[in-house]
Amino acid sequence: MSPQPGIIESNPDILGGTPIFAGTRVPVQTLIDYLEAGDRLDDFLGDFPTVSRDQAVAALQLAREDEVGSGLGRDTPG
Repeated sequence: MSPQPGIIESNPDILGGTPIFAGTRVPVQTLIDYLEAGDRLDDFLGDFPTVSRDQAVAALQLAREDEVGSGLGRDTPG
C-alpha cells in the first residue's frame, strides 16, 4: 500500500518504513489483522484512538482499490 497524504505514511525512521496511519505509529496492517480476526472496526478504533475513523475507512478503500487494480478482485475464467 503506497503512502497517501493524511491517511498513510511511510518513513524509514518510523517502524523501518512500515506503512502507518499518518500522525501515528500504528501500522495499517494492524487494522487488516483486526478485521481478518473477526474484530469490528469499532474494536480497532477503541484500541487505537490515535487513528480516526476517516483514516481507517480511507485506508480500507485504498486497500480495496489496490486489490482490484492488481487483478485479485477479478474473476478468473475457469
